[in-house]
Amino acid sequence: MSLPPIVASLTRHKLTVLLLVLQVTCTFAIVCNVVFMIAGRTSQLRQPSGLAEDELVLITSVGIDASTPPLARHDEDLNALRAIAGVRAATAVDTLPFNHNDWSNGIATSSDDNRGAQRVSASAFNGTPGELATLGLHLAEGRDFLSSEYVPEDVAHGWQGISRVPTTIVTRALAEQLFPGQSALGRDIYASGKHPTRIVGIVDHLLRPSLRGAGSSEYAMLFPMLPDDNEVTYVLRTAPSERTRVLKEATAVLNRLDGSRILRSPQSFAQLRDDYFRRDHTMIGLLLAAAVGLLLVTAVGIAGLASFWVQQRRRSIGIRRAVGATRRDILHYVQLENFLIVGAGIALGAALAYGLNLQLMKHYELPQLPLYYLPLGALAIWLLGQLSVLGPALRAAAVPPVVATRSN
Repeated sequence: MSLPPIVASLTRHKLTVLLLVLQVTCTFAIVCNVVFMIAGRTSQLRQPSGLAEDELVLITSVGIDASTPPLARHDEDLNALRAIAGVRAATAVDTLPFNHNDWSNGIATSSDDNRGAQRVSASAFNGTPGELATLGLHLAEGRDFLSSEYVPEDVAHGWQGISRVPTTIVTRALAEQLFPGQSALGRDIYASGKHPTRIVGIVDHLLRPSLRGAGSSEYAMLFPMLPDDNEVTYVLRTAPSERTRVLKEATAVLNRLDGSRILRSPQSFAQLRDDYFRRDHTMIGLLLAAAVGLLLVTAVGIAGLASFWVQQRRRSIGIRRAVGATRRDILHYVQLENFLIVGAGIALGAALAYGLNLQLMKHYELPQLPLYYLPLGALAIWLLGQLSVLGPALRAAAVPPVVATRSN
């Protein structure tokens, strides 16, 4: 089928064709970026925290009675919590993945004496002995902390424990960032001035309390620092089927030990994760609705315009049938015409898609749109166009030759 007659026909409807091309352009650009954003958000939802999520429940305790030393109160609470039937392990921590309580440090591989030392921002996790076993963290290399290595956080003096802590356990992602291509085990890092802290273990995964940009969400480390603030989170590990009962009993036990305290957010870790990503789920739903809405509007526009043109051209279609054009020729003509219009919109939309992506990168720190989104998006839009025009094209192909003999 010759293209010049089709192009000549389109040039006689410049405004209509231009509006449809612009509609396809905007749809293509926006849908490509929306799908990219949905894919990014969805992959973030699936990130492994590194914890035994289905086996953990947690309660935040805020002490009111200042007469009892926090460390002594935490020990008493933990002993009582471990005595609950079904509790496999219990620990007190100052933060967890997804709870937004992020204490970040600038980590360097040399002391402050070296002014050129580059620092990597990483989140610190502090807890009582047994933290790794309770949380279910997988120690890939090295060892757990020794009992002799634990020091208080020293919250009363501005968390000065960081200046005395002797060892740390880091995530594999942080280890590779600090010592690329080398073993981090046994190496010293500097989280506070000139004080070296030795890496004694590496865990596979541990997400930060607040997720960051691509690649840095697992820049985390554990310190053998005992939480000595009046506010602490107790984490209990139990069987998934026992979580509700254990959580209820743990709340009762803590209230019995100290009725003046405030207990906040008794929940499973799965609930904590769901709460953290609640806005992301809402955003994904809104983005998906926007993309589907745009595609539907574009499909309706293509189908409506094709139907209008078929109605206008019934006589010319009848003439073509009378001089030998087959039904297939008419069908392919309408489909090729739509292919050209949509193709022009896709060509412009590809440039607009990258322009939008650059703005999103600038203002919202999104990564660059991968190139493969363009051919995949083009294929989807072309398929949508062909499906939208199929009904009008079949009606055009069904126009009988006798129509050519009728007067308007």
